[in-house]
Amino acid sequence: MGLDDPTKKMSKSDEGTNRTIDLLDKPKVIQKKFARAVTDSDGQIVFDDNRPGVTNLLTIHQTLSGLTKTELEARFAGRGYGDLKKELGELVVAALAPIQQRYIELTEDPQTLDQILADGAARAQAVAAQTMSRVRQAMGLR
Repeated sequence: MGLDDPTKKMSKSDEGTNRTIDLLDKPKVIQKKFARAVTDSDGQIVFDDNRPGVTNLLTIHQTLSGLTKTELEARFAGRGYGDLKKELGELVVAALAPIQQRYIELTEDPQTLDQILADGAARAQAVAAQTMSRVRQAMGLR
């Protein structure tokens, strides 16, 4: 769900810059977006459907860390939202690092990127040709 409105899905088409985490966001930008994420004034870090902001952040953490709900609630018992947001930002930065590194590698080597795209196009064309052959046969065009 969105970081700026946890009742709405993250969407790259939304105008809010803090709704989503983009794959190529810099670590400082990611940390800043999580720091601004909507929570509430309760202060307790627990999963609660009536508290969508905190639950959203905990769910993202759970997905990346593999910790259970109980483990996460115990981990953040007595701690503040700032602790959750900072740790979550670090988890997301670490999760995106390999993707960002591969992106950099590919964009710095246009020949390799062109070859990868050509190989993918050839594979897609082969699959499409088989599909179109079955479609033509089913329609009696062959």
